[in-house]
Amino acid sequence: MTTAVKPTVSRALFTVKDAADYLSLGRSTIYELMAAGALPYVKVGRARRVRRTDLDAFAAALPQQTA
Repeated sequence: MTTAVKPTVSRALFTVKDAADYLSLGRSTIYELMAAGALPYVKVGRARRVRRTDLDAFAAALPQQTA
């Protein structure tokens, strides 16, 4: 028996909830980062969306903690 495998679709835009899940942060933190200008976003109608490239750039720019 074969199992169908769903192709992985790389999304370009994330909802605030999905962006929070992607970065392992809370939704309110994502809204705060967007309001402070630390996390760029686009508006599609009334909805805010965050680009995957902006999420990756934000995570890469975080300072590394040393023990």
